Amino acid sequence: MITKIGQIMLYVTNQQEAVDFWTKKVGFIIVAEENGQGMRWIEIAPSKDAETSIVLHNKEVIAKMSPELNLSTPSLMFTTENLDKLYNDLANQRVTVGEIMEMPTGRVFNFADSEQNYFAVVEKSN
Repeated sequence: MITKIGQIMLYVTNQQEAVDFWTKKVGFIIVAEENGQGMRWIEIAPSKDAETSIVLHNKEVIAKMSPELNLSTPSLMFTTENLDKLYNDLANQRVTVGEIMEMPTGRVFNFADSEQNYFAVVEKSN
């Protein structure tokens, strides 16, 4: 039985740009980094104790190793307790953000990474 999602693979064109975006603009931390056998991957997460992390892989390297894989960007929905603060923090760092919308699940907005992949954030309180 599956009990949780451990890692999400995110295939990027420029790993260093992706690391900079997620750590410097979004506030994630680097959990682990491996560089061996011609392959580098960087594991990032919102915090050290996060249950789910994102692993940044080089899209070109993975395509050569496993051409059958779907390397499209997954549609991810993040949560925050303070949507307005996160929205303003990202906008102040010149991150492309969509307008805040009211949805049945709560207030939501989307943002784009440095490769113009869009992700969503919903406000939820604990």
